[in-house]
Amino acid sequence: MNPLSIERLKVFPPVSNLDPSIYGPQDSALKEEQIICHLNGIVQQAIEENKLFILDYHDVYLPFLDRINAHPTKKAYATRTIFVLTDMGSLKPIAIELSLPEKNRNGPPKCVVTPPVDATTCWLWQLGKAHVCSNDAGAHQLIHHWLRTHACLEPFIIAAHRQLSVMHPIYKLLHCHMRYTMDVNAQGRQLLLNAGGIIESHFFTAACSMEVSASVYQNWWRFDMESLPADLIRRGMAVPDATEPHGLKLLIEDYPYATDGLLIWSAIEQLVQAYVHYYYPEANIIESDSELNAWYHESINIGHADIRHASWWLKLSTPNNLISILTTIIWLASGHHAAVNFGMYPYGGYFQVRPPFMRRLVPNEHDPDYTTFLADPKGYFLASLPCLDQMLHYISVLHILSTHSADEEYLGDRKDLSAWAGDPEIVEAFYKFSMEMKKIGKEIEKRNGDPNLRNRCGAGISPYELLLPSSGPGVTCRGVPNSVSI
Repeated sequence: MNPLSIERLKVFPPVSNLDPSIYGPQDSALKEEQIICHLNGIVQQAIEENKLFILDYHDVYLPFLDRINAHPTKKAYATRTIFVLTDMGSLKPIAIELSLPEKNRNGPPKCVVTPPVDATTCWLWQLGKAHVCSNDAGAHQLIHHWLRTHACLEPFIIAAHRQLSVMHPIYKLLHCHMRYTMDVNAQGRQLLLNAGGIIESHFFTAACSMEVSASVYQNWWRFDMESLPADLIRRGMAVPDATEPHGLKLLIEDYPYATDGLLIWSAIEQLVQAYVHYYYPEANIIESDSELNAWYHESINIGHADIRHASWWLKLSTPNNLISILTTIIWLASGHHAAVNFGMYPYGGYFQVRPPFMRRLVPNEHDPDYTTFLADPKGYFLASLPCLDQMLHYISVLHILSTHSADEEYLGDRKDLSAWAGDPEIVEAFYKFSMEMKKIGKEIEKRNGDPNLRNRCGAGISPYELLLPSSGPGVTCRGVPNSVSI
């Protein structure tokens, strides 16, 4: 459900970047002896061989935990989870670090749970994994979904409507990729993101939810890192390799989001290259286009005003930079959003496996509830999960958000080709793109039937269909719409 947080582990033990004078020591409680039994050698060797990966939510959530845990029915940690890449090509969790603020009253500031060796550690491991899933559900919804698609695309859409004529070639290219987004965002702010709304009610971040998103935007988000290749390299999931089909070598070969996503990214990039080279073959044409420059200037300086002075913004000065900007916008509106949106109900609807919040912390030997936990560990676990009434509402929302409308328009299916009636080269480029989407769909179906790809094929394994370009209406767990339309 969330393929965007996993990173290659580069340093062990991991180190926090938070201010130690405020948040305590930067050192992790993870130790080599806790995980070495799962490795073929020492930790440093596993790191060098690209065998260790991490879900690291420590710095994202720790500053907010005092306020979150003051809530009467929501309890949380800032988690780190270490995974080892097995010989079968799948990730196996081997240690979970659970962190609380240094001066909390709920237990030790840091503890580590590892895979079970007896009945007691089995239930502690289950509770630890549930807290990781709670952290991950928050990151999925607040960062990779709302922030990186809905919110950060909005300035580009507003500026396009304000600065570009409807006849402008860039407006015409982006038009279908802006469909419904402003309306969806307005409704989201009224019903989902508002104070006391669905996000605050059903996720562990509660009243801190939008502050978490804002913090990540300020400290982590970069437009130049939002392209799929740049994102994979940033997270250490891939390395540049000119000999590979997409110029990247994936460190986890069976990584369905990345392998399928790179097919769609490359197709979008090829379409945009043909489009830009047709209308803007020289840099001086870009520089002299006042509407285009006004659009990009407003998108950054007004729409992203808080970070407008960042040095990493691409300069709108060359055809290649314009291609990168447009390809990234279209990818975020289509492939990225589809990957994080339309699997929410199919993958996240069974809340016992993926709870959006927990009601209890993991008990320790000095906790008054520890005897209760030992006497009835199953009861303790179930009492830690959200109550049924809350989850029925939550699941119904996930179902709605995972639904394709009957009038959805998908990648490769443009309804406005008549706008280029005088430009047959562009019409031909769109037809080629449409055919490429059909080829990609067949390739993804082929991969889902390959028994060697164990992360998407096998007994009890769901085929990865989220990036299949087409879909019918309803909850289908597939289909890549042109725009952020729900």
